[in-house]
Amino acid sequence: MTGPLDEAESEARARVVALTAQLAGIVETASASSGDDEHDPEGQTIAYERAQAAALLAGARRDLDELAAARARVAAGTYGVCERCGRPIAPERLEARPAARTCVTCT
Repeated sequence: MTGPLDEAESEARARVVALTAQLAGIVETASASSGDDEHDPEGQTIAYERAQAAALLAGARRDLDELAAARARVAAGTYGVCERCGRPIAPERLEARPAARTCVTCT
């Protein structure tokens, strides 16, 4: 049952690549512009965009970590078993959230 894991990992890796490039572009734009954010009308916008892209990138990296943990559960034979109650996680939940650690009841 690694198909959904493969898809989710591919999507997360693509987000990491895109957000890394976006963040680099924002940093480049910020370094090319005035260093005076207080008087630069675009200063706050650039800072906000940089913070937003950095947060999204951190989230994509966390998703990759969660997917790696899910692969470890596959290898250990515990993938699809709720970490709280020990019951099976519904296939529909695993389809929607391949890295899910808990069943819907324990969420």
